[in-house]
Amino acid sequence: MDYLLHDAVECLVSALEARDPYSCGHSRRVADMAVALARLVGLKGGELEMVHIAAHLHDIGKIGIPDQILRKPGRLLPHEYAIIQRHPEIGYNILAKSRQLKRIAVIVLHHHERWDGKGYPRGLKGEAIPLGSRIIALCDAVDAMTSERPYRPPLSWQQCWQEVLAGKARQFDPVLVEAAERLGWVPGT
Repeated sequence: MDYLLHDAVECLVSALEARDPYSCGHSRRVADMAVALARLVGLKGGELEMVHIAAHLHDIGKIGIPDQILRKPGRLLPHEYAIIQRHPEIGYNILAKSRQLKRIAVIVLHHHERWDGKGYPRGLKGEAIPLGSRIIALCDAVDAMTSERPYRPPLSWQQCWQEVLAGKARQFDPVLVEAAERLGWVPGT
């Protein structure tokens, strides 16, 4: 990736972090985990770089979410949650305007799909979900669970891992969960 594109990605991430205090550091942590997991499952070169950039930009669509929902201190109501669920599509629409970011935009679009097909925005299932999106989904969930939220304290790594195991082959790609175990994400390993 050329330096100009890398700088543009950093600017987009900074814009989101300036608007959404929760996202400060979240994109970097997700990107770091995603790169480690992607490497372990064999991604290299341009494919690895795409996952890395997509992980940094996975929440960029939150720029288009109203402040009263994005910054709400408590749990979202169903209609508010429906609005926040639009952020992958908003992110896709932002990124797809660049020919260089088109494939990254697809990864961002599908980062909330679930292995069992009950995710959003398209309800893709299993390997129909791009691998980069599946990687980011797992890393995003781990960081979300282990980070403090206005409506709950962070989960411990042990609690987080129990949730990941409960979601194996339902929410998360089972091969990626097993790879995460090999990375030492399991408490006590």
